[in-house]
Amino acid sequence: MLDFLNPVKGFGVTFREMFKKVDTVMYPEEKRPTAPRYHGHHQLNRWPDGLEKCIGCELCAWACPADAIYVEGRDNTPEERFSPGERYGHVYQINYLRCILCGLCIEACPTRALTMTNEYEIADDNREKLIWTKEQLLVPLLPDMEVPPHPMRLGKDEKDYYRLGGAGIAATPRAPGTSGPVASDSEVAE
Repeated sequence: MLDFLNPVKGFGVTFREMFKKVDTVMYPEEKRPTAPRYHGHHQLNRWPDGLEKCIGCELCAWACPADAIYVEGRDNTPEERFSPGERYGHVYQINYLRCILCGLCIEACPTRALTMTNEYEIADDNREKLIWTKEQLLVPLLPDMEVPPHPMRLGKDEKDYYRLGGAGIAATPRAPGTSGPVASDSEVAE
């Protein structure tokens, strides 16, 4: 056919789109809700008694294709217990300058210690503020939780904790300022 009309056909798409109404979002005053399984920033979860779920295994760091996670594990002692396992994550950092929010670290975590929230506002004008530490990632303590280190309260060994988690009893709420599905009071109380 006539090849010289092909550019005109292409411009036809442009002209049709030019006169359509633009969907403007008044961000940041109005925020659109995200999809329920949206991959936002990470959070480190706790057991209902306040102990950390992270056992310092470093599988999340190994699974990260961008090498954005740094974990340094240490051994728990009977006097200072931070997690129900033999070890805990002493240093935990996520570099959001590198992170691509793919979720592979979440899949690699054997204890569901690391999850992702629906919060997407992680941009900053300071590079140092984009390296989040364990303190920034940990879910805050609820009123009925005890500040670690403390002995295990939900069972005599770590197997008791993981059985509770497998039964869905060890649900923790989302970090402050985040949205998405939240554990109900009955789930947390059980």
